[in-house]
Amino acid sequence: MTTSDAAHDRLFSSLSPTVRAFASRGVPRSYPRNTVIVHEGEMGDTTFVLLQGCVKVYSTDVDGREITYDIVHAGDYFAEMWLDGGPRSASVITLEPCLCAVVSRAEMIQHLEQSPEFTRHLLARMIGRVRAATAKARQLALNNVYERVVSVLEGGHGPAGSGAPIVLSALTHQAIASRVGSSREMVSRILKELERGGYVELGLRRIVLKRKLPARW
Repeated sequence: MTTSDAAHDRLFSSLSPTVRAFASRGVPRSYPRNTVIVHEGEMGDTTFVLLQGCVKVYSTDVDGREITYDIVHAGDYFAEMWLDGGPRSASVITLEPCLCAVVSRAEMIQHLEQSPEFTRHLLARMIGRVRAATAKARQLALNNVYERVVSVLEGGHGPAGSGAPIVLSALTHQAIASRVGSSREMVSRILKELERGGYVELGLRRIVLKRKLPARW
């Protein structure tokens, strides 16, 4: 076995058994950083299991404004929405060099027929995405920009308390703006005000949460 084969096997072995069985039906393919793998609005019939790297699921309008739906990490899969026969509902771009197992339509249909466990996994995943989309729509409709920014900063980390500050790396003002559906200028203004108030510390591609952010500003 070559070094390349051993590395490939390690990537597959790190997947959950359910996802690994699905990924084994795909063809390995590498993509450089900043490569658009999936284009919104196009017809497609392949699904991607992410073996290595990280991708962003997003949409843009004619003016170039962007909203980020999700960040997908290694061990997960994406671009399965073609199952309803419609066009791609979002674009996907690599945030770093990625390796995917690309599963064709025929292989996925066969796997769904032969693996009830994966079918249940896929249904649960889609339900989770609907819940997340509902929560995002509710946030966009009912929360102001400041509240949405706080949600992104504290999401997955919880508020900074009496312990050590929380460092959010590789998080730019534009990335936050894309996730909250606002302009970069508005997000930058909010972060600058929070920095002046001693709540955050701004650095190059990182934000440090120094203490709990206020619910209102």
